[in-house]
Amino acid sequence: MGLFAKKSLEGLLSEASDTKGMKKTLGAGALVALGIGAVIGAGLFSITGLAAAEYAGPGIMISFIIAAVGCAFAGLCYAEFASMIPVAGSAYTYSYATMGEFIAWIIGWDLVLEYAVGAATVASSWSGYLNQLFQNFGVSLPQALLMTPFDTATLADGSVVHGIINFPAVFIVTLMSLVLMRGTSESAKLNNVIVFLKVGIVLVFIGICFKYINKENLTPLIPPNEGSFGKFGWSGIIRAAAVVFFAYVGFDAVSTAAQETKNPKRAMPIGILGSLFICTILYIVFAYVMTGVVKYTAFGGGSAADHLAPVATAIRHMGPAAADGTITPAYPWLNNVIIIAILLGYASVILVMLLGQSRVFYSMSHDGLLPSVFAKLHPKYKTPAKSNLLFMVFVSLFAAFVPGRVVGEMTSIGTLFAFILVCAGIIVMRRTNPNAPRAFKTPLVPLVPILGILVCLGMMAFLPLDTWIRLIIWMMIGFDVYLARGIKKSVLAAGDTAKDTGRAIRITSVVGLLLSVGLIIITWFHHRNSVEEAGEGSDTGLVVLSLVVAAVHLIYYLIQLGKAKKLEA
Repeated sequence: MGLFAKKSLEGLLSEASDTKGMKKTLGAGALVALGIGAVIGAGLFSITGLAAAEYAGPGIMISFIIAAVGCAFAGLCYAEFASMIPVAGSAYTYSYATMGEFIAWIIGWDLVLEYAVGAATVASSWSGYLNQLFQNFGVSLPQALLMTPFDTATLADGSVVHGIINFPAVFIVTLMSLVLMRGTSESAKLNNVIVFLKVGIVLVFIGICFKYINKENLTPLIPPNEGSFGKFGWSGIIRAAAVVFFAYVGFDAVSTAAQETKNPKRAMPIGILGSLFICTILYIVFAYVMTGVVKYTAFGGGSAADHLAPVATAIRHMGPAAADGTITPAYPWLNNVIIIAILLGYASVILVMLLGQSRVFYSMSHDGLLPSVFAKLHPKYKTPAKSNLLFMVFVSLFAAFVPGRVVGEMTSIGTLFAFILVCAGIIVMRRTNPNAPRAFKTPLVPLVPILGILVCLGMMAFLPLDTWIRLIIWMMIGFDVYLARGIKKSVLAAGDTAKDTGRAIRITSVVGLLLSVGLIIITWFHHRNSVEEAGEGSDTGLVVLSLVVAAVHLIYYLIQLGKAKKLEA
C-alpha cells in the first residue's frame, strides 16, 4: 500500500472493541488524575524559578498562560481524536489514520524519546531529592551510590567521591514499572493517592505564601529587555513560555490509555481537558505567590542546585525580618513537606510517562513496525508487560549511568512536534471523514488547529539550537530502524510489490539526506553562537558527534537510494 498507507477508522474501532485486548478499567476521574499526575512535577517545583530569573521575571505568569493556550488548542484536537479513536498509541495512532505510516513512524519514534528520556531524567532528580530528605533527618547515604560514573561530589572534608551508580533512580523506575505490569487499575489507584497528597501539599504552600506576598516584588511585571533576544521583555516572556512548556508535558499521555478506558468517547475529553485546566490554574497561582514572596532575581542566585529549588528559596524568605534585614524562616518544617510532595510528584510523573511509553510501543509493535513480542499482553493482567519490562531496563540503565541533566527543552520539542501533527490531523480528518461519529468536536475548525500549529511552531523556534540537534539525531536513528525493519514488516505493507518497497526506501532516504544536511547547517550556527558566547571549544563534543552522525548518514542514505533504484527498476 506504500509509504503513506493509512489505517482505516473502521479497523481502529474494531481494535478498540476487541474483548481479548487490554482491560477497560479507567473512568473520567481516573483519567483526570492521570493527567495531573503526569503534569505536576519537575515543571512546577524547579523550572518556574529558573525561567523567572533568566527570562521573564514576574511575567512568568504570562508565560504559563501562553504555554497553556498552545496546550489548549492541542488539547481540543486530542479530545476529538480520543473520542473518535479510543485506541492505545495517542498521536502515533491518530497520525496513522490521517497522514499515513511514514508520518506515524516519525511521531511514534518521537514519543518514545519524549516519554523514555523524560522518565529517566525525572528519576535522576528523584534520587537527588531523596538524598536531601535523608540529610534533613541526619541520615547520610553513600554518595557513590547516588551518582553516575560521570559525576563527582566534594565532601565536607574536601575529599572527592566518584559515582558508581544512581541506585535510587533505578529503584523508583523499577518500582513504577512493576506497578504498571501488575495492572492499569492498580496503577491508577496508586496514582490517585499520590495526586491527592501532592496537590494538597501544593495548596498548603500557596495558602501560606499569600500572607508574605510583597507587591513590590511583582513590579515591573515585565522587566525591560537587557539588550539580547530572550533576556526579559516580551521576547523573554515567549522564551520562558517555550521553557515552561515542559511543565505541561504529560496531559497528552492520558490519550495513550484510551484502550483501557470505560466509555472512552465521554471520558477521554474530560480527562484531557480537565487535567489541563486544573494544572493551568495551579501553575498561574503558584507562579504569582513565588514571585510575590521573593524578588525574581533571587531565584538565579546561589549554586546550580539552588536554581532548581525555587521553593526552598521562597521558604527562606517567609518569616519576620530582623533589624539588619536577616529573615528567620517561620516555617522551616515546610521544606521537608515540600520535598515529600516533590518525591510524590516525580513518582507519579515517572508512572504516567512509563505508561504512555509502553502503550505507544505496544501500538507500533501491533502494527508490525517493531518486533511482535511487544504486542503480546500478560495472560492474567492484560498489560503489555514485556514492553514495560524493556523500558524498565532501558530507563533504569539510562538513569543509573547517564548524568541527570535538565533536559526539559528536549522533552518540550518532542511534545510540541507531536502537538503540531495532532492539530494537522484534525484538519485532515474533517476533510476525509466528515461524517464519522464524534462524541466531542473541536470548535472552530480549521481556526483552532491552525492556531495550535502556529503557537507550537513559535515555541519550538524559541528553543535552543542544541535541542534541535539532538532531535534531528534521534529522528535519523529512527529512520535507520524504519529502513532496516519497519518498511519490510509493516502489517499494511504485507501486499506491497518490490516497486512499492523501493519507493518507500527512496522517499525515506531523501528525507534522511535533507535531515543530514539540516543537521550540518544547524550545528554550524550553534557552534558560531557558542564561540561568541562562551569561547572556542565550549561545544566541541556536540559538534564532533553531530558532524560524524551527519557524514555517516549521508553515505548510508546514498547507499539506500541505490538499493531503491534497483527495486523500482
